[in-house]
Amino acid sequence: MKRILLTLAAALLLAPAALRADEGMWMLPLLEKMNADALRNLGSRLTPEQIYSVNHSSIKDAIVQFGGGCTAEIISGSGLLVTNHHCGYGQIQALSSTEHNYLEDGYFAMSRAEELPCPGLTVRFLQSMADVTDDLAAGKSRQELIAAAEKENPNCQVRIVSFYNENVYYLIVSKIYRDVRFVGAPPASAGKFGGDTDNWEWPRHTCDFSMFRVYAGPDNEPADYSPDNVPMRPRQFLNISLKGVQEGDFAMIMGYPGSTQRFQTAAQLQNMLDNNDVRIAARGVRQDVLWAAMRADDKIGLQYASKYSGSSNGWKKWIGEKEAFEALDIIPREEQKERELTAWINADPARKAAWGDAIDRIAENVAATREANLKGNLLNESLGRIELISFASTVNSLPELIARTRESNPDADFDEQKIYAEFLDAVCEDYKDYNAGLDHDVAIAMIDHYKANVNPADAISINGKSILSMDTRKYVDNLFKKSIFTSEEKLRAKPVTPKMLAADPAIQLYKACVDAIAPLNTEIRSHSQALSEASKAYAAALLEWKKGEPSYPDANSTCRLTYGTVKSYEPKDGVLYKYYTTLKGVMEKEDPDNYEFRVPAKLKEIYAKKDYGQYADKNGEMVVCFLTNLDITGGNSGSPVMDADGNLIGLAFDGNWEAMSGDVLFDPDLQRCICVDIRYVLLMLDKYAGAGYLLNEMNLVKES
Repeated sequence: MKRILLTLAAALLLAPAALRADEGMWMLPLLEKMNADALRNLGSRLTPEQIYSVNHSSIKDAIVQFGGGCTAEIISGSGLLVTNHHCGYGQIQALSSTEHNYLEDGYFAMSRAEELPCPGLTVRFLQSMADVTDDLAAGKSRQELIAAAEKENPNCQVRIVSFYNENVYYLIVSKIYRDVRFVGAPPASAGKFGGDTDNWEWPRHTCDFSMFRVYAGPDNEPADYSPDNVPMRPRQFLNISLKGVQEGDFAMIMGYPGSTQRFQTAAQLQNMLDNNDVRIAARGVRQDVLWAAMRADDKIGLQYASKYSGSSNGWKKWIGEKEAFEALDIIPREEQKERELTAWINADPARKAAWGDAIDRIAENVAATREANLKGNLLNESLGRIELISFASTVNSLPELIARTRESNPDADFDEQKIYAEFLDAVCEDYKDYNAGLDHDVAIAMIDHYKANVNPADAISINGKSILSMDTRKYVDNLFKKSIFTSEEKLRAKPVTPKMLAADPAIQLYKACVDAIAPLNTEIRSHSQALSEASKAYAAALLEWKKGEPSYPDANSTCRLTYGTVKSYEPKDGVLYKYYTTLKGVMEKEDPDNYEFRVPAKLKEIYAKKDYGQYADKNGEMVVCFLTNLDITGGNSGSPVMDADGNLIGLAFDGNWEAMSGDVLFDPDLQRCICVDIRYVLLMLDKYAGAGYLLNEMNLVKES
C-alpha cells in the first residue's frame, strides 16, 4: 500500500508547538525540534543538547534502566545510583535471610567492601536512538542495520524497536553493565511506609529509595562480577539540590516508562477492563491467603514479600483504573473521538481506502478473541498461581530440552547427567523462597476460585476426571502428599525419570492446564496479525489527522522525557491537596499495631529533636514527598525528578488514585506524579543510617 503518512520525524517537526507541557512522554532525539521552546518557556535552563546528546555527555548518560523494569540515576563519579525501594525490593529480598533481614531492618554498607553483589541484576545506559523507518521501507534488513551498528558500537546491545503501533522504527544502542552491588536501603517501615493502603494515594509519606553501585572492568566496560572490578566511571552524573521545591517550580523526569494505551480503540480498552476484572478477583483471593501467612510467620513474610508486592501493585492499580474510567467517562470519550476520526477519514477517498475500516477491524478481532482471553486469564491467575505447578512445568521441560539439543547437535559430546544436575541446581534455588504449607492453602483457594468462575464446559480434566467433580481439599492433600516437587529434598531423593514425571500429580495438573490453554492461545494467535495490521492503520490515521501537532508514541520501555511543574490539585469540590507532605504526617499516621504504618524508633527520635540539619526546609520542616504534574507510568519508578538546571530534587515513585486512567488519557487537572523529596532520602542516609560518608562522593547544591 502506498504510504500516505510521512516519516514521523519529518511530519511532526513541521509544527513543534502547543500540546500541554505537562502531558507527553517525549522522544529524546526530537527534543530540539519539538520541545525546545516549550521547555524554555516553562523555565528550563538547559538546552535539548544538554539533556540528550550522542556526541557529548548529557543528562541521558546519568539515567539507567534498572533491572529491566524501573529507572535509576547515577549520583556520583563512582557509579553510585539511587532508585526506589520498591524497585530494589526483589534484590534486597534475595540478599536477605532470617538472620540478616535487610528488607525489614534496612542495610547500609559502611565501606565498598560491604557492598553486596546482586547476581543477575543489570543496568542499561542509552547510547543513541536513530529513526530507521525509511531505511526499512527502502528494503534494508533489520539484520543489516543491527550488524552495522554493532560494529560501530563494541560492547553494546543493538535492537530495533517499533513505535506508534509499528508505524515508526528506531535503532537503539545501549550499554548494559552486569556487575551491580547493593549499597543500602531504609527498613521496610520507612521504605514501604503505608503499604498497600497508601499505594497510589496522596497524601503520601513513603521514603521510597534504595542505593546500588555499578561496577566495571579495569577498562570501564561492562564485565561479569569479579572482586577485581572497580566502580564504573560515568560520562555524567546528577548533582543533588538541597534547595527544595515550591509550587510552580519547573520539574522534569527522564526515565523508562513501560506501557500506555493511548493509541488503542474503545473496543480494546473495554476488553482490557474486562480482563482486568478477572485478574482483580483472582489476585484478591490469593493475596488474602498470602498476607495472613506472611504476618503470622516472619520467615514466610520474607520469602513472599516480593511475590506479594508484585501481585498487589497491579491488583490495586487495576481497581483504581476501573473506577477512574467510570468517573472520567473514558470509554464514551474514546468513542466520540473515533466518531470524529471516522468522519474525517470518510471525507477523503484516499484516506477511506487506507484507513476506513481500521476501527471496525480492531473491534472484530477483539470480539473474536474475547472469550479466549477471559478463559486464559482465569486459568493463569488461578491454577497458574499454584507454585507447585511452576516447579513441575520447569522440570518436565528438561527431557524435551535434552532431546532437542541432541537432535540439533548429533555429533556433540555432552554429559547428559551433568546437564541434568546443573538444571536441577537452578530449579532448586527457588525453594529458598517457597513454603509448601502456604502453597497448599493457596492451591485450595485458587482451585475453589477457578471452580466457582469457570464455565463447566471449559473446566480442566485431570486423568479424564473433571476438576469440578473433585473434593478440593482431598485433591490438594493428595497432590502435596504424593508430588516430588513440594521440597528440594524430595526432588533430589532419586533420579527423576520420564515414568516418575508421568505419574506425578503436579505434572498431571500442569498438563491438564496446558491442554486447556493451548487451544485458547491458538485462537488468540490466529487473530494477532490481523489485529496488529488494523492497529497500525488506526495509529497512522490518528497521526495524519493530527499532523502538525506535537506527538509522542505510547510508552514501550524506551527512554523518554516528561516536563511540567510542581503542582497541587483538587480531587473533588472543596478539597485541595497541597503539593508537599512532611515528617509530621508520618507521625500522625503511625499505628504500631498495623504492619503498614510502623515508624522506626530512631526516626521518631530525629523528629522529636527536629534533628534535620541541612535537609530541613527554609521554615524548619522536613519535607518528605511532593507532587508534580509530570506524565509517568510503570517503569518510571525510580526516575529522577530534576529542576531547571538538571539537579536531582526527588525520585518519582507513584501516581494518584483520581487519575488511574492516565495510561489511556492524561487529565491535566487530576494527574499527578508522587515524588519522594531527595532531602528526605539524604536524611535517612545520613542521620538515620549513619552512612553519611556516601555524601562525600556526591555533589550537593544548596542554591540554583
